[in-house]
Amino acid sequence: MTDYVGFFGADVAARYDEPGGANEPAAVQPAVELLAQLADGGPVLEFAIGTGRIAVPLHARGLEVHGIDDSPAMLAKLQEKVGDAIPVTRGDMATTRIDRQFALVYLVFNTINNLTTQDAQVACFENAAAHLRPGGRFVIEVGVPSLQRLPLGQTIVPFDISPGHFGFDVYDVVSQQFSSQHFFLDGRHIQPQPMPFRYVWPAELDLMARLAGLRLRHRWADWDRSPFVATSTKHVSVWHTPEAAR
Repeated sequence: MTDYVGFFGADVAARYDEPGGANEPAAVQPAVELLAQLADGGPVLEFAIGTGRIAVPLHARGLEVHGIDDSPAMLAKLQEKVGDAIPVTRGDMATTRIDRQFALVYLVFNTINNLTTQDAQVACFENAAAHLRPGGRFVIEVGVPSLQRLPLGQTIVPFDISPGHFGFDVYDVVSQQFSSQHFFLDGRHIQPQPMPFRYVWPAELDLMARLAGLRLRHRWADWDRSPFVATSTKHVSVWHTPEAAR
């Protein structure tokens, strides 16, 4: 459903754990803390586990962590860190099944957008629900579509201009397709790296959850449980199986 091998190959894996942004302790620690609380000591499954930015510290806290990912390069980096301590199944997060159930399934850092069709995103929710035990929870961290930044008719928004990189997002507001166009500068060479996505609205995610038999339990603006409001730029949402009442 998504070409993870093509978009998360060796070049991306090599720099994925570089300091800054999502890898800063200030970004990682609150996510790990909240996910650990939601797991309540039970086993957890990360969709698109990648190099283990969140999974490794969760494992270090004593949780049983499993992962699904379709990028050999990213998984090789994870294995360098923990060996076989975190079991990983290679495959697409929307369809790959593990023959067991979990207290928590989670998908962070906008990765639901890497599934570039609505059908694939719905399948991802169905896959999460299939892995949840009674009372289990599915957590997604994703940005709110930033279409308020677009004047009428504009489709391109720059998001970074720096000495070694510049990038811009390109939107199609009819299909909900967008892409992040990255250009990495190394001396006289320019390396382009386009990344396709499909943005999705909070209410649309809630409907996908209902189709999978899940219900919204929490929606926060960030991992610190701050309130989600009209100006929030992202959300951390928690859906649960009907048996979860707390």
